[in-house]
Amino acid sequence: MMLYRLLTGADDATFCKKVSEALNKGWRLHGSPSLAFDPAQNRFICGQAVVKDVEGEWRDAMKGPDFSLSEQ
Repeated sequence: MMLYRLLTGADDATFCKKVSEALNKGWRLHGSPSLAFDPAQNRFICGQAVVKDVEGEWRDAMKGPDFSLSEQ
């Protein structure tokens, strides 16, 4: 099964670290990154989709705020 995850965050080193950590854990980039301006916070927000092939099938534990890149 292929897992999909959309990583988001402020356009800063923390976001780059998040994407780099995912890549080092076997996730692959999927598509182009996105960039949007958040006027309420006066900052840019980045998004990057990542995918990873894993054994098994989808479990509800893989969704929501508890979905951790390190668990797969």
